[in-house]
Amino acid sequence: MNKFIQTAVCLLSFMTTTVSCGHFDEINTNPDVPTQVTSEMLAIAGIKSLLANSTGKSFMQSYMACKYIAWGELSESYLYNGFGRTGLGNYHTIINMQKMVELSDDKNVKAYSALAKFVKAYILFNSTMELGDIPCSDALKGEEGTLRPKYDTQKEVMLQVIEDLEEAYTLFSNANDFKGDPFVGGKVERWKKIVSTFQLQVLMSLSKKTEDTDLKIKERFSQIVSQSSLMTSNDDNFQMVYSDKAGQLYPFNDNMYSKNPMVSSFLIDMMKETEDYRLFYYAKPSEAQLKAGVAANDWNVFIGTDVTQDFSIHKDAYVNGRFSCVNDRYNYYRPGEPVIRIGYAQQNFILAEAVVRGWIAGDASHYYKQGIKASMDFLTKYTPDEEIYHQGRKITPYYIEHFLEQPSIQLTGDENIDIEKIITQRYIASFMQHPWGAYYEYRRTGYPKFPINPETSLNSNAKDKIPVRWMYPANEYSYNKENVEEAVKRQYDGNDEVNQLMWILK
Repeated sequence: MNKFIQTAVCLLSFMTTTVSCGHFDEINTNPDVPTQVTSEMLAIAGIKSLLANSTGKSFMQSYMACKYIAWGELSESYLYNGFGRTGLGNYHTIINMQKMVELSDDKNVKAYSALAKFVKAYILFNSTMELGDIPCSDALKGEEGTLRPKYDTQKEVMLQVIEDLEEAYTLFSNANDFKGDPFVGGKVERWKKIVSTFQLQVLMSLSKKTEDTDLKIKERFSQIVSQSSLMTSNDDNFQMVYSDKAGQLYPFNDNMYSKNPMVSSFLIDMMKETEDYRLFYYAKPSEAQLKAGVAANDWNVFIGTDVTQDFSIHKDAYVNGRFSCVNDRYNYYRPGEPVIRIGYAQQNFILAEAVVRGWIAGDASHYYKQGIKASMDFLTKYTPDEEIYHQGRKITPYYIEHFLEQPSIQLTGDENIDIEKIITQRYIASFMQHPWGAYYEYRRTGYPKFPINPETSLNSNAKDKIPVRWMYPANEYSYNKENVEEAVKRQYDGNDEVNQLMWILK
């Protein structure tokens, strides 16, 4: 099942060919529908394809896989480590971005070229993170007759992603603000920050490859931190913002699945341990505990669900209200909150880890705490100050200051301990955010240590492990068989299976 929305928005369909038969073509043309595509239209579609989110249960699948929630309705495969096949990246959008550049005028060509390179890099990066080797150098040559593209190695793909992002940053640095961007406002200064933060994310994903002289991970990372524009607040986030208007509601708002998410004991227990008020913004008091007389602002009002247990146990707890659903602001507050793809809090956690690893100089604790503060600031900004949404445990500047002074969350100077603390706080901050981000961080670092129960695991070939990839799509075996099989043989000894380690993980 695809994780990312495959929004193959092909606005080229507006480029229609008309055949004149008297005035027939004129009287049958709707003046309110465009008949020619523009760079602006393609830019809107391209950016939206990166920010769009699935809705309902599909929106929740990554959070099941990342052990944030269980599901009260049915037994869900992702919760029990059942990974299957996924699709290749949205190459339609990459092609449309090329058309966007071709249609642009001299004034905007640099900005649209930069955007095209960023979109391409973003799509290729996420696709290779799912599968390993993917089509890259041949993937966009359909008009030249290449209908069965070869698969590039993951290293080659990553080098292309790095190169495209470097070029995108340079182009944005020399470009004018552009139209066709209702999400970031076409502001090139903001786009520079988005690109540079994504560069840091890509490089950190390659943390096991620091000795590779072609990639030059540490050198590139240090150069970006010292020379590029970085995010300075949540206002710089690359995110999808929702509203209370029809068609623009938060992806999980007031739908048939609204009562099914059961917040995990894995998340609830780690937040109770530090008395983290974000829990009151994430989860809803258990109905069973409220009926038993437990106060709504008491830590014991939350009952976490053990995500490793058999579904029959989940179902019993669900029926009897012995669980905590997600907070009502996800279900019934129509605008919900923006869903972040690349954000300021994430950037700070990456910088903190980089300091701990010795990639850059600086104060790891400062970046780490800035990441936590940004997460808390985000919640207060996008949550109405009403009792129902925080049960009186309101996050205030005073609370944030007090929380950041807690001895239990302080970094220690020990690399392994500190990386675990950083990734754990990044995990907490990613609740209902950065779809699949927490999974990739777990896969890369082993943190936080996801609970696994071999007795309920659907990972048949490794019951005690979380899968580390998805399998290639079935249609590739039908239409590009030779190339996909060559890629599987090269990487996985011919075994296209979810426990096979891709290059970045070795």
